Amino acid sequence: MVFSSLFFLCVFLPLNLILYYVIKNRTYRNWLLIITSLLFYAWGEPVWVMLLIFSTLFDYYNALIAGRNRGNWKGKAALVISVAGNLIILGFFKYSGFIVDNLNSLLGTELQIASFGLPIGISFYTFQTISYVVDVYRGETDAQPSFFKLLLFVSLFHQLVAGPIVRYKDIAGEIEHRVETPEQFNYGVSRFIMGLGKKVLIANTAGQICENFLGTDYSRLPVTGAWLGILLFALQIYFDFSGYSDMAIGLGKMFGFTYKENFNYPYISRSASEFWRRWHISLGSFFRDYLYIPLGGGKRHQVRNLFVVWALTGLWHGASWNFVIWGLYYFVLILLENKFLLRLFEKLPAIFSRVYLWTAVLVGWVFFYHLDLGEALQLLGIMFGVNAAAFTGPEVAIHFLNNALFLLVAAAGCTPLIKEMGSRLKGHIPGKTSRISVIGKVIMPLANIVVLVLSLIFLVGQTYNPFLYFRF
Repeated sequence: MVFSSLFFLCVFLPLNLILYYVIKNRTYRNWLLIITSLLFYAWGEPVWVMLLIFSTLFDYYNALIAGRNRGNWKGKAALVISVAGNLIILGFFKYSGFIVDNLNSLLGTELQIASFGLPIGISFYTFQTISYVVDVYRGETDAQPSFFKLLLFVSLFHQLVAGPIVRYKDIAGEIEHRVETPEQFNYGVSRFIMGLGKKVLIANTAGQICENFLGTDYSRLPVTGAWLGILLFALQIYFDFSGYSDMAIGLGKMFGFTYKENFNYPYISRSASEFWRRWHISLGSFFRDYLYIPLGGGKRHQVRNLFVVWALTGLWHGASWNFVIWGLYYFVLILLENKFLLRLFEKLPAIFSRVYLWTAVLVGWVFFYHLDLGEALQLLGIMFGVNAAAFTGPEVAIHFLNNALFLLVAAAGCTPLIKEMGSRLKGHIPGKTSRISVIGKVIMPLANIVVLVLSLIFLVGQTYNPFLYFRF
């Protein structure tokens, strides 16, 4: 089940909210969330619910042991068993085919392995349970004595299948005694609708237009078509994933949970380093806190540490060398920035760093989009005029002109402009009164209604509606 489906919007979510607020007892509310979250997950893949429950049970006992034996061999053993066990499970389901294929290519063998679908969300909930056990061992949070409350944390349908990666210590208090307020609920509804609009109205539309350029016969693709195609993909993946994160954060607020932000307008960045402080924040902070800093961070072996982190960041996104190349591409960029590029950009007008960042990100998305390295290199060559059919063509002009208004709206959505306009309408202007303006009281709810209605209309007519990050 996905958030942007008519069944979820019209049946699952309304019934969930009604039952949740009819029930007054906290324990029963938690049980309701566990049951509905497992149903949500089982809707598409019932067989993998048992894997989710097993992972939770596995780390429930490891955390109890680690918490009672911090600093001694039993605690360390529980920690190692937890991390190793989780990575083995993730590696088996996500990377076994990739490993076997590479061994066959390298050794000339014909090893076979059973093929099976990737359990949705396994990359996200595996990292969540790893962070839980590590935090318990470090003494940053107490082990949860109730297995079912830990299962609630892992299975919450708000963030189960595509993040953000939520850490137990951040919502431990809310699992025990959260407070739902009308203000939080209203904010959650608005945030959810905003994310829904991002996904349905912008990401899906960008994805449909993008199909006219990417994944086609590249021998006939002009230079401008290649750039327009990868630009549309950049818009699609941003609004797709940030839209999902907005919906997850909004859903959390409706049920009394507060999840941290996962995106902070990454496309307004002026360097790759800044881009990754703003893009998929929960993943970046996970690798920083649980891998980069324990390896030594910037104090010792910084180049090695960066290499390991970015190679694994790429590999986390998928079992393909293109993802590894994409991760190492950012390793090189960040290394160059640390050495001299950032100091150089400080001496130049801001436009240079903006152009650099956008060019760098679009080139990176070429490797992210393709699973075949040859196709990625072919498109990259066309973007820079190598073996391009022409510089431009009538089809590119037609698609650009027909969608010029859409591109402008999408570009504005990549900046804080729309958010700032909303704040002004509400009267939330820094340094001035926080009084809600009369205009804002009317326009903002009306805007939410319009976005919701338009999204529902689009969903009725659209056949393209997958979340890109479900495959990770």
